[in-house]
Amino acid sequence: MPEPAPLPTLVGAPPDLVLRPSDPSDVDELLDLLRPPEIAEWWGENDAASLTDEIAGHFTIVIGGEVAGILECHQENEPMYPEVSFDIMLGVRWHGAGYGRRALRLAIDYFVTRGHHRFAIDPAATNVAAIRCYSAVGFRPVGILRQAERTPRGEFRDGLLMDLLATELP
Repeated sequence: MPEPAPLPTLVGAPPDLVLRPSDPSDVDELLDLLRPPEIAEWWGENDAASLTDEIAGHFTIVIGGEVAGILECHQENEPMYPEVSFDIMLGVRWHGAGYGRRALRLAIDYFVTRGHHRFAIDPAATNVAAIRCYSAVGFRPVGILRQAERTPRGEFRDGLLMDLLATELP
């Protein structure tokens, strides 16, 4: 399995969607996208310092030239357990237009060329819109992660583990 390489810029087809390596200059725009309640419910509170650290080595989603979200790609290159897991946030303005599916598929196609064959994502079990998006890409539910994350109110909620094999791509 190849070592993680610095992420390239990936351009979708049509080219209105671009995944590019995140940069600290993205942080202010990303913080604005994380503030609406329908995003903060899943991503919690963020500050510039923690977000700068969090996005390092991941993609910024750019739509029509505007910063539109984050696509975190966690590569496991241990030969016994290779996979890429994702976390994605797309600003409210772009919800429901297929950009989340397109961004995930663009990244998956890239990681397949890097030798990866298995992909995982773990939305909150109650995040119906995210689960619908990931299912449309080809991810399948494989189990419940009990009390996997703390909500902004301090309670724990379950996650849904979903995975996808490259051989199952639509």
